[in-house]
Amino acid sequence: MHTLLVLEAARQEWFKAVDYYEFKQKGLGERFLKAVVEHLEIVTKTPKHYKKIKKEYRQISIKQFPFLIIYRINESNKTIVIISIFHSKRHPKTKFRND
Repeated sequence: MHTLLVLEAARQEWFKAVDYYEFKQKGLGERFLKAVVEHLEIVTKTPKHYKKIKKEYRQISIKQFPFLIIYRINESNKTIVIISIFHSKRHPKTKFRND
């Protein structure tokens, strides 16, 4: 099994989105937080299930929210590195800037 490492920039994106959703509707931020955690668990269990989108990067869509989790796998130390919790309306080239 792989260890999960969430980069600080990705963590900030994630919690900024939680705050935004909670401001929009009470309880929605908590739902988004839980959705991301559930998808991170999926990635941890089956990291290679999602195909590469660019070089070594992979992504998983977060159901019910317009976000993607962008990650890469470091096989040498069995780590999954989350580089972005990415809003799908942002410019696609910015997906990889946190790494």
